[in-house]
Amino acid sequence: MKIELGYGTGRQAAIVPDKNILQILTPNEVDLGGAPVGADSVREGLANPIGTPRLGEIVRPGEKIAIITSDISRPMPTWVVMPPLLEELFAAGVDADDITLVFALGSHRHQTEEERQKLAGDFAYSRIKCIDSDPEDCIHLGETSNGTPIDITRTVAEADRRICLGNIEYHYFAGYSGGIKAIMPGSSTPAAIQANHSMMILPDAHTGKLDGNPLREDLEEAAPLCPVDFLVNVVLNEKKEIIYTVCGDLREAHRKGCAFLDSLYSVKVPEKGDIVIVSQGGAPKDLNLYQTQKALDNSKHTVKDGGTIILVGSCREGFGNKTFGEWIEKAAKPSDLTERIRKDFRLGGHKAAAIAMVMEKANIKLVSEMGDAVVRSIFMEPYSDLQSAVNDAFAEQGQDAAVIVMPYGGSTLPIVER
Repeated sequence: MKIELGYGTGRQAAIVPDKNILQILTPNEVDLGGAPVGADSVREGLANPIGTPRLGEIVRPGEKIAIITSDISRPMPTWVVMPPLLEELFAAGVDADDITLVFALGSHRHQTEEERQKLAGDFAYSRIKCIDSDPEDCIHLGETSNGTPIDITRTVAEADRRICLGNIEYHYFAGYSGGIKAIMPGSSTPAAIQANHSMMILPDAHTGKLDGNPLREDLEEAAPLCPVDFLVNVVLNEKKEIIYTVCGDLREAHRKGCAFLDSLYSVKVPEKGDIVIVSQGGAPKDLNLYQTQKALDNSKHTVKDGGTIILVGSCREGFGNKTFGEWIEKAAKPSDLTERIRKDFRLGGHKAAAIAMVMEKANIKLVSEMGDAVVRSIFMEPYSDLQSAVNDAFAEQGQDAAVIVMPYGGSTLPIVER
């Protein structure tokens, strides 16, 4: 069988014997049955909330309302959600002067005014206040049982009502994005992020896991101290278009959205493979190693201990993040990275630690445009073509090795049945 995977703007191909192919994992085909998309999907979600009354029955005129959404680093199409959301609030008698749209920065940089306007969309930007969260101006509401400080940006903490927006996708240590993440850690402080995200090294903090995930449960423990009155979460297709919306209760609506995401992108696998060949699907998702890591992390769930992962991504811009590159290049061995993240969580460094955790399980061969010396310095084996990597993998794992192929690794979560 000839397998082809996206690689930059082109393809990488290799011949693999049919008898060795255990499974090729692609997203499931889901019949949406003519369900509305885009803003119409949001309107339908608002009209049919899960676990709460309609938003217009919750808010009252004169109340200060904070709408919390993602910043420029996330694919959340806030500009699509805001018109139907504001229409519902205005119909309930809420004054535009009482509404603030807060972009949850977490530990990201402040945005430009142009970026805020683009994210909010003209309808919202021209009517309500749009601001970034401010980690320097937070109110301390308490601590979780794990000691994570619940410090929330003042505008959100002092609001009478809080509405959280977000898109739901897989998250490699919080299980899924969305839900409470707009508040914690999105509207919090570096100290809170450090305390919470340092738990990413725990075994149950992984993709697709909510209940029993210590990192996610630590975040959700903050909810009673900073209650969310209404949730609007969306699921996007690969064109970043809204195809599904859940509204209502913070936990109940979020869980339903996660279940829908699973119906799209969770794929059952009968058993683990000796060799897993995985790609992000090409440009722009494999522009650098920082982004290509997402596919690597999903592939770890379907490789046997001691197996081989062949990661395919052009990475033509190298590491893609300064901190990520510095951490991974300075480490003498992979375990140095997991030890460091326990003591000093840093964005960028966390991806280096995530790669190190995969290395504890499998050998990684990287098919990329990165230099051989650089790839070897980060504990991977370098290749410029997929066929050579496949040939060497069979030499390591044996000619009867079972092979799993993941052409869209960043969007596909394998669920091993045994």
